[in-house]
Amino acid sequence: MDKQKVSLVSLGCPKNLVDAEVMLGHLPTDRFEIITDESKADIIIVNTCSFIQDAKEESVETILEVADYKKTGRCRLLVVSGCLPQRYREELLRELPEVDLFMGTGDAARIVELLDAHVPGQAPRHEVGLPDFLYDHTTPRVKSSPFYSTYVKIADGCSNHCSYCIIPQLRGTLRSRSIDSLVSEVRTLTAEGVKEINLIAQDITAYGRDREDGASLEDLLRALVKIEDLQWLRLLYAYPDAIGPELIELMASEEKICNYLDIPLQHIDDTILKKMNRRVDEQTIRALLARVRQRIPDVTLRTSFIVGFPGETEEQFAALLSFVNEGHFERVGVFRYSREEGTAAAALEEQIPERVKKSRYQKLMKAQSRVSFRKNRALVGRIEPVLVEGVSEETDLLLRGRSIRQAPDVDGQVYITAGQAEIGAIVPLRITDSSEYDLIGEICQDETAGEA
Repeated sequence: MDKQKVSLVSLGCPKNLVDAEVMLGHLPTDRFEIITDESKADIIIVNTCSFIQDAKEESVETILEVADYKKTGRCRLLVVSGCLPQRYREELLRELPEVDLFMGTGDAARIVELLDAHVPGQAPRHEVGLPDFLYDHTTPRVKSSPFYSTYVKIADGCSNHCSYCIIPQLRGTLRSRSIDSLVSEVRTLTAEGVKEINLIAQDITAYGRDREDGASLEDLLRALVKIEDLQWLRLLYAYPDAIGPELIELMASEEKICNYLDIPLQHIDDTILKKMNRRVDEQTIRALLARVRQRIPDVTLRTSFIVGFPGETEEQFAALLSFVNEGHFERVGVFRYSREEGTAAAALEEQIPERVKKSRYQKLMKAQSRVSFRKNRALVGRIEPVLVEGVSEETDLLLRGRSIRQAPDVDGQVYITAGQAEIGAIVPLRITDSSEYDLIGEICQDETAGEA
């Protein structure tokens, strides 16, 4: 019997990508073959995101696009999984008759069972369970990221209940993995050649709060840095109120932990932060940034902000713009507020017009581009460790990579104009030029990173 060819499209965040990899891992290789060409796939799976309106629109557009392969390709079974079905159960059955099977965020391990239950010609099925699944080190997973770098989800779900956020309804409450499970997974990954581990969760600083064994993020990091083959350990999505002296000291003292911290702040105005149900205020944020910079002077900080939150005045936006212009962050992501049904913020009065949101978005991004350019220019002449990722997409005459200051998928890259290295190697590179988001440099030998 020929193997069924399966193609999976994963949308949204790295957490979604891990879910997709787990789903593929549950497909037995004697029955299924994973391919990337949807036109040749018997089964197409679209793993969706529905965090904000733009993500929902992208998900629906992608579903409709690949649905054409039921007419023009080999596809006989179209599956939609993840956040969109978890959120819009009945609506999708009515609006997307092209789809044969809908699965939720907690159903990855059921993929074969659900595929086997499909009867050709039957009405679309909605098999969305509770969002309570949590993978561990024994869970099969097909890694789709480069061999030298991957994401490891240390927890799933969220109990923060920010007023604008739908995640608790999509992912459930916080569920943390054990330290032993995470150490085992990372040890296996690094033994297979992974050099960079990116720790992810909806909020990594909440890690362990739900566990009875007293585990904490700091305990986890102390265990992970002992893994011999691990070289870079990166922390993403850290809630600001839980970044304490112990975590900062660990980052400063442990060489394997990248001097890189992603701290989603969302705003700087106290009134807006309170309406967002964030547990910090401007004074707390400024004190945190000062502590981090003082103890880790060479740290790279990333954050995200929301513009156009209900009731955001011109004065409050001006305060946020001024804060960004102060230059606290090397990287900033900006989102236009999305009014999501089922959230507390959706019921707030004084919703901001889209044209105002767009204008504020553009102003904030422009301000940060100037900050980023200035900070990148300050790196010229320095020697930085760079992870070589392959040939540049611009020209096959150049290699490309990422500095230790650049997280995968969200930050810029480094163009390597001189020197040779294998893909996956971490090499010293002298920065010779820069732009707002990218760096340019030459590989150098026998020199110490950080030197000017």
